[in-house]
Amino acid sequence: MKHFSQQEILQADKSFRRDFVNCLSGYKSLNLVGTINLETSQTNLAPFSQVFHIGAAPPTVGVLFRPHTVERHTLENIIQNGFFTLNHVTEAIYKQAHHCSARWPISEFKGTGLTEEYRDEFPAPYVMESPLKVGCTLLDQMTLPVNDTVLVIGSIDQVYVQEGALGKEGFIDLEKLGTVTVSGLDGYHLGKKLARLAYPKPDQPVKEIGES
Repeated sequence: MKHFSQQEILQADKSFRRDFVNCLSGYKSLNLVGTINLETSQTNLAPFSQVFHIGAAPPTVGVLFRPHTVERHTLENIIQNGFFTLNHVTEAIYKQAHHCSARWPISEFKGTGLTEEYRDEFPAPYVMESPLKVGCTLLDQMTLPVNDTVLVIGSIDQVYVQEGALGKEGFIDLEKLGTVTVSGLDGYHLGKKLARLAYPKPDQPVKEIGES
């Protein structure tokens, strides 16, 4: 195995270091975050791979933003009005999702051809093409002193999931949804489920759910 010390990572070319370190945590979730600027009424749509579970009771989610040293429309819109949406990306729209990273002078919805959708009077846009959409309200934000990244914590207020992918016990089959995952900054993948495993006990072998 090839070994890298922290010093070697820091001394590497900037683009190599960026891609290398971004791959170390493995596959990451991919969401399009939808927001709106209330003053201009312009919507914003941005891909994020730093979205993660915080808790289930109450249901909360975390989103990590790069340092707020330059204009960041998604973060600023969330701080301004307190609402945002999370939208899963599928194979049908992953290239448009990637294109949302460009510096558009107009809304990314218009620039990429994705469709704004509003549901149940929630004040932030969903992506109509997404099979799983989550409406969130800002609960808290904090700047992490280690590198000035900004952690946003949102309350999960609304969820819309495609029928047929939701099991009775609450498990959502992401493979049925066609949810795309990401590695590094620009590697896109489709997930393949190996199994669902039952709760482990030290005196019993690991079993698949449904296995006697």
